[in-house]
Amino acid sequence: MADRLRRAWAWVDSRLDLSAEADYLGKAFPAEDSFLLGEVALFCFLMLVLTGMFLGFFFEPSTSDVEYDGSVDEYQGEELPEAFVSVLNITYEVPYGMFLRRLHHWAAHLFVASLSLHMLRVFFHGAYANPREPNWVVGGGLAISSMFAAYTGYALPYDEFASTATGIGYSIAKSVPIFGDILSQIVFGGEYPSSATLPRFYFIHVFLLPVVIAGLIAVHMAILVRQKHTEAPREADVTGGRLPVDRDDGSVVVGLPAFPNQAAISAVVFFLTLGVLSLLAGFLPVHNVAEYGPNDPASTPSLIMPDWFLMWVFGFLKVMPSWMSFTVPGTDIHVSTEFLSGMVLPGIVFALLFAWPFIDSYDEQRHFSMDPLARPWQTAVGVTGVVFVMIASIAGMNTIAADITGLSTGVLNPLLLGAMILGPLLAGGVTYVVLDRYDADDPTDGGRRPTTADGGAREAAGPAANATDAAVDPPDDPDAGPPDGGRDA
Repeated sequence: MADRLRRAWAWVDSRLDLSAEADYLGKAFPAEDSFLLGEVALFCFLMLVLTGMFLGFFFEPSTSDVEYDGSVDEYQGEELPEAFVSVLNITYEVPYGMFLRRLHHWAAHLFVASLSLHMLRVFFHGAYANPREPNWVVGGGLAISSMFAAYTGYALPYDEFASTATGIGYSIAKSVPIFGDILSQIVFGGEYPSSATLPRFYFIHVFLLPVVIAGLIAVHMAILVRQKHTEAPREADVTGGRLPVDRDDGSVVVGLPAFPNQAAISAVVFFLTLGVLSLLAGFLPVHNVAEYGPNDPASTPSLIMPDWFLMWVFGFLKVMPSWMSFTVPGTDIHVSTEFLSGMVLPGIVFALLFAWPFIDSYDEQRHFSMDPLARPWQTAVGVTGVVFVMIASIAGMNTIAADITGLSTGVLNPLLLGAMILGPLLAGGVTYVVLDRYDADDPTDGGRRPTTADGGAREAAGPAANATDAAVDPPDDPDAGPPDGGRDA
């Protein structure tokens, strides 16, 4: 047992460098614009928290009927669910309520979008490689948590559209063999819709998931500080500063110091993010609860679909054939199509996401980002995954596709299912063949450079890697060789 604990500690310490000291204000940030996507996601989450606090002052998570007395004439004097009325009041009565509700909406979309693009950048550049596997796992947890947070917020207005879409989630939870009843009781408070659903979703949305997301962001940033950033392959040796750095020396990170340079850039990114969100909130409307009306169990809106980042799961539900349902022989356990498409397939996708850095594993530590064009099979896998999600998302909009093509959904769904299987394989295969030929013709290594023998990464705060005035910190002992485990120089 002691030996296993020592090995586990050695693995964690080799990734996080827990035994080293660091000068955090002198941490070097490579001057790469694409690295700022993570900061955009962070600032979007901050705006979500701030606008959510404002909205929470006026929202009532209750399905009890109250008489509406507001500015929407068509509902004047009617008995409406209190949650629906509170959203109407926020939108039309509370000063700046409509703007802040829209800001909250677009911040959620930009948060998921920037987080997704950030993960794609990390994937295609191989920045998940040793020693950064733990942070990739944390990032996957952030992606799942953000999607669940968006889903729980979707139900809160309790209008006809949102409650119908939320009911789909209830059906998926209910379909889980053996544990479906317990799961639906815990999350939805019983059969949906019930009076307990909104209070539970409100608690999950405004407290539980934000705490989880904030904790994961804190862990993500703490690991990032300990491990240092990856750096793009240098075009030449760094000759400026106090110590020359060879272009292939992975033991040194050359970039901008955290303070004041990177802090100033982060401030610019924050205000740009806020400006973009303000423009979106000012000019683009969001979900119109007054148009859909309050929840009515006796009716269903003509067009139901989730937000774009959950559309791929909806696509599974749309095209999965019903004949795939089965009952386990010798038992009364029924495995429904809803469970397979709503839980099993997304579960496989996320399991592969978490397992990827251990599938594409590296013995030596990698501190240079890798060239996607020089990684044929890894890039082909990434293209396969992206195309798969895109086609599944199109399948989630099968009713719109049916209107465009003139085909019925019964004819279109098998075609979309076939496209979901064959399309990604074709795209991945073509990508592999093209890049494999490119890699064979390219004499360079595409940025796949080894680091020092111990994989260390000391930092050098300064401007760009090939700038003449780059500040490069020397090692503590020039005769001692490379520093161990990433200690700052």
